[in-house]
Order: sequence, then structure tokens, then C-alpha cells
Amino acid sequence: MDNAVKKDLQITALKVRMGIIEGVHSAKSGHPGGSLSCTDILTYLYFKHMNIDPKNPKMENRDRFVLSKGHAAPALYSVLANRGYFDVELLKTLRKPDSILQGHPDMKHIPGVDMSSGSLGQGISAAVGMALSAKHFGDDFKVYTVLGDGEIEEGQVWEAAMFAANKGLSNLTAFVDYNNLQIDGTIEEVNSAMPIDKKFEAFNWHVIVINGHDFDEIENALKEAETIDKPVAIVAKTVKGKGVSFMENQVGWHGSAPNDEQYEQAMSELNAQLAELQ
Repeated sequence: MDNAVKKDLQITALKVRMGIIEGVHSAKSGHPGGSLSCTDILTYLYFKHMNIDPKNPKMENRDRFVLSKGHAAPALYSVLANRGYFDVELLKTLRKPDSILQGHPDMKHIPGVDMSSGSLGQGISAAVGMALSAKHFGDDFKVYTVLGDGEIEEGQVWEAAMFAANKGLSNLTAFVDYNNLQIDGTIEEVNSAMPIDKKFEAFNWHVIVINGHDFDEIENALKEAETIDKPVAIVAKTVKGKGVSFMENQVGWHGSAPNDEQYEQAMSELNAQLAELQ
């Protein structure tokens, strides 16, 4: 990847992380940890890879995205805002009663959201349906989804995976945000779904394992996915709370909002990282 392009993506990802912190702090609730861990994946998809148009969110042949781990909505909202689907200032209204930006994505009210999600395990099923529809009607759009590594403890995920492979949905790519932490602890402590890569392979998916914070690896994985004639699972190793020192790898930040002092520290750290790049 060209260094200038990578730098632009890194700057954008930092702005997205700031939007996440801004929204969750304003709401005094939400899920910052898992939002920060999938930020780089969403940033690459929306700013570099997917065929989309913020000025025409319902463009018929747009690529589709489903945030299966719907509680990471602050990440999706911040990406959409920074991409131009709506004003960045709206992020401060997260979870407010009169805001369109509720705790989970809502396709009826939020520009750019292709599927309402939040009930864990169901998002990938919706993505499978979209991919199947495209195959059936001869449409050439691609479908992307992001699952949590805790989410894949849900049996419905594997029913969807089985169906996708059986139908040869080569137009479907699923990222697994593998940060190894969920609401009650580590994946191993709660209900281990390991080994993630071997499980998807057993369901006849092509699997690629990457560093989910490395834009070169994300790009190369997506390029490889386009050459595969079956659904692709990209297992992205990430850090929960990535970018904010006191949140990184801390399970307590799965569903906690920063107080005023923590907000200032988080924004200071992110601004410092931004200054180094600019």
C-alpha cells in the first residue's frame, strides 16, 4: 500500500476513534472497547474498499455491510459520520431519546446502515441473505459483515456459516473481531470458540488470519478474498480498546463509558497520535 494512502487511513481511523469516545462519553453508556478494536477494519472498508456513495446511501448496486456485533455501533456511527453520511456533531447525541443514533444500528433511520442489528448471531444471517439475493438476481455487489469473537459462541452463526458455504456465497466476506475479550471475561473463560480458523474451515469457508490493525494486511486479505470461490472468513487479531492506553486489553471497558477525566485523557492520547501523523 502506498505510504500516503496508509497515512490517510491511519489519520481517519484516529478521527473515528475520537468520535467513538465522544459519543460514548456524551451518552454516559455504550461499548467503547469492542468499537475501538474494529475501527481499522471499518475504516478500510468504508474509506478504501467498498463501492458506496454517501450522497446516495440507497444506491442499488452498492456493497452491503452488516455490523453483526451491533453493540459496537459507536464505531459504525463514527465511520459513517466521518465518511459523510451525516454530520459528525450528531455523534454527541448517541443514545439520546430524540437521536437517530441509538444503542444499536437502525436501518430505518440512519443513513448508510444496511441492516438493523444487535441480537448477537443474527447479523451474519442477514448478510448471508443479502449475498444469496445478489447471487439469485445476478447482482454483482459484495456483502461484508463483522462478528465478535464472543458472538460466535451463538449457534446461529454456524447455521449461517453452513448455509453460506452450501450455497457457494463467494460474494460474502466475514471479519471476526478477535480481541479475546467479551462482557464477562476472556473467550476461554466464558465459552471458548477456539480454534476460530479451524471451525470456519470445517464449515467449508476460506480462512485468512491477519493483524486487524494493519492496513496492509487488511488490504491483502480482501484482495485474496476476491479470488476465492467460496465465502471468506478473515480472522482479525485485535486489541480491545485499541488506541486508548487505559482501555487496551481491559475487559471492564466492554460496556463502560469514560467519566470526564477519562474522556480528557483518552482524547489527549488520540490527539497526540494524530499530531505525530500530521
